[in-house]
Amino acid sequence: MSYELIAGVDLGSHSFRLQIGRIVGDQIHPLDTLKEPVRLGSGLTREKMLDAASQQRAIEALQRLGQRLRGFEPETVRAVTTDAMRVARNADVVLPQAEAALGFPIEIIGGREEARLIFIGAANALPVADHRRLVVDVGGGSTELIVGDGTEPLLMESLFMGGISYRQRFFPEGRVDEECFHAAEVSAAREIEGLVAEYQRCGWQEAVGSSGSAQEIAGLLEMNHLNPDRRSGISRAGLARLRQMLIGAGSAEALKLKGVNSERLPILPGAIAIMSAVFSELHLQHMTYSDGALPLGVLHDLLGRFERHDTRDETVTQFMRRYQVAEAQVRRVARTAITLLGQLITLDSAEHENDVHFLRWAVSLHEIGVSVARGSFHKHGAYLVGNADMPGFSKRDQSRLALLILGQRGRLDKLATIPAGDPNWRLILCLRLAVLHHHSHDDDPLPGWLLKESPAGFRLEVPAAWLAANLMAAAALREEALQWRQVGIAVQIGSAPVEATLQ
Repeated sequence: MSYELIAGVDLGSHSFRLQIGRIVGDQIHPLDTLKEPVRLGSGLTREKMLDAASQQRAIEALQRLGQRLRGFEPETVRAVTTDAMRVARNADVVLPQAEAALGFPIEIIGGREEARLIFIGAANALPVADHRRLVVDVGGGSTELIVGDGTEPLLMESLFMGGISYRQRFFPEGRVDEECFHAAEVSAAREIEGLVAEYQRCGWQEAVGSSGSAQEIAGLLEMNHLNPDRRSGISRAGLARLRQMLIGAGSAEALKLKGVNSERLPILPGAIAIMSAVFSELHLQHMTYSDGALPLGVLHDLLGRFERHDTRDETVTQFMRRYQVAEAQVRRVARTAITLLGQLITLDSAEHENDVHFLRWAVSLHEIGVSVARGSFHKHGAYLVGNADMPGFSKRDQSRLALLILGQRGRLDKLATIPAGDPNWRLILCLRLAVLHHHSHDDDPLPGWLLKESPAGFRLEVPAAWLAANLMAAAALREEALQWRQVGIAVQIGSAPVEATLQ
């Protein structure tokens, strides 16, 4: 299926941004950009709860963005949220309201996934280059540092420091002096110093600033001729001059400079302190600027999924290699699980496309826990998938994948929180039956099993002759039916052609 327009939504700690792009061939032409200064991160209390005022600002902004997205197909919009929602303890309450206001699902992404998307966005907005680039994104709640070639990130890190969080820690009243500014720089330097050796070993030839803070700093330096030789971008000398001017003014609000953006004044001292530490620790002399950032990265990642270059597929393949997964077993279980799922749904329908993807990924990774220990390997695998950095996957994606891997064997009451009628039950059953059938890592084909769905649950019809010749398998299927009964779902095992339900 082809689409003309796609949209990326970035729900950041300071601003919400919507970018719409037009697909022309294999390129994205930016068409429209909207920005809402929500200051979500400012609403985090000491207990890491988003307060009522920040929630209201977010809902109102999302309703406005949602109006612009009316008429877009669900698969053409990807909305992601970053640091503020990552750390908010009431995110599970706020997120459903936010999704209803926007009209589309919202993914909470991890720090390194944010870094990956930022690099893709920044790189695609810059001229093609043969050299490596360091991209630095100082946001409201976090700072990302990425080194990459072309549009491919090589090193990615997200640090828990940003303009809003530093405002709250070091400039709570807006007052700026040498002591508090130095304390902010030292704190940022400590966060960065652990990365320096690895990043310098990788190396880069060009440093690039991305997103609002870098744009704001670069604009102030350029418009007020603070860079040597009136050079564009951010220079070490210009940044030092801006630092001293800010301290001399006593607050960002008192700065008498051209181009000061009142919207970003509250986070400017923290952003300058963090950027100064980045320049110092990484020994930078100059930084250019890219208009591309997270929203553009989201658009390019979405385009890749349409063109069957899904980063999630690459991540799963890399995990299989890293944890030395037995590929032959994956092929066996995948063949059986997908065959069973195809008896329940139309595999190539747009409605079920996501379910098919998740079942395939779950099968591919169902034995990664063996690398930790054979015993309870499904639990180890679920933990790995749920907590690792997995490029392309949102936190919700990883939770769903972990759920499927955990549910592949053992008691089902551990999954009792899944609501009745949830599509995950269907995927779990197909995975469990496939794992059960190939528990000996054999290549036996599916022996004429027929799986059906009913209002009460499921029914599996198995050839009577096969049941009689495979008593251990019959006992395992009987035990499987009992496990499903424990969670209130009927799974009947019947022989064909003569019905004989196992109880």
